Amino acid sequence: MDIYFEPDYGKLYEKIEHGEADSFRFEDADGLVTHHFIRREIPVSVQGGPYYDLITPYGYGGPAVQEAKDGKRAQLCRDFGEAFASYCREQRIVSEFVRFHPVAGNAADFKDLYSAVCIRQTLGTNLAAYDDPVQSEFSKGCRKNIRQALRHGVTYRVTGAPDDISGFKEIYYSTMDRDHATAFYYFGDDYFAALHRRFRDELLYVEALYGEKTIAAGLYFVSDGVIHIHLSGTRSEYLYLSPAYVLRYAATLWGKEHGCRMIHHGGGTSNSPEDSLYLFKKQFAKNTSFDFYVGRKIWDPEMYAEICRLTGADPASEFFPAYRSKQ
Repeated sequence: MDIYFEPDYGKLYEKIEHGEADSFRFEDADGLVTHHFIRREIPVSVQGGPYYDLITPYGYGGPAVQEAKDGKRAQLCRDFGEAFASYCREQRIVSEFVRFHPVAGNAADFKDLYSAVCIRQTLGTNLAAYDDPVQSEFSKGCRKNIRQALRHGVTYRVTGAPDDISGFKEIYYSTMDRDHATAFYYFGDDYFAALHRRFRDELLYVEALYGEKTIAAGLYFVSDGVIHIHLSGTRSEYLYLSPAYVLRYAATLWGKEHGCRMIHHGGGTSNSPEDSLYLFKKQFAKNTSFDFYVGRKIWDPEMYAEICRLTGADPASEFFPAYRSKQ
């Protein structure tokens, strides 16, 4: 099973999202749908409360069809929607924001239930389709940067199920500082400890080395034949050696050798085709991209409007849910 559809994955983000990881399972004669999310209490005093909203844990998720009888998939998804609507009424859930899984493509099954909209592309290196994915998927400039880095003495080390990831945070923070990242992305010691404890066997620790020193590192997930780029960092004083390129190169070689079918790099930080992070990742993905859909759902329209009124939020705001826009 893909890591983003594992129940324990959401538990990593309970503290960060100020909520509680929860799941809904729907099974009938037509098949099985699972849905994992974080339930957050809405910080507004309302009669009959407390009320809650749902959000996908960091990364991707949404409802996922695990089993479906031939010809019954659409009916299964409709029945899931009815059952989940009842659940939301019982649990006083007002709204939900879903980030669907681009590689799994589960937005196609639930695009009507959630009014799903494609907001950008994410990128991948297809390992299964090419004998030499570096030659086929990496741009010419990207391959040149890798050759120059290796020629200047940069090496790499790839460790599956690592015993120790304690050195990663310092390198990761250096990149967050350089990028002026928000506080959300400064995952703490408890996060990294939980990540290692719960998902050690699914972790891939990739390092770019200069001499004996780790100058860049990446923590990636390996599940269901896909390497998901999760977190990466580079020491600022070694940027001139292009170690970030070496990390992706090393992961590609490892993935091909170990029978993985895809590396999923994710997308940019915005919807702009000129987004710098998107353009960086595009260098490893000449031929492979995925549609990234998000879904919004107001499960309780009357309460949604009331909470927006109490918070002074515009219910028609592009920010969703609107009542959290001023937090």
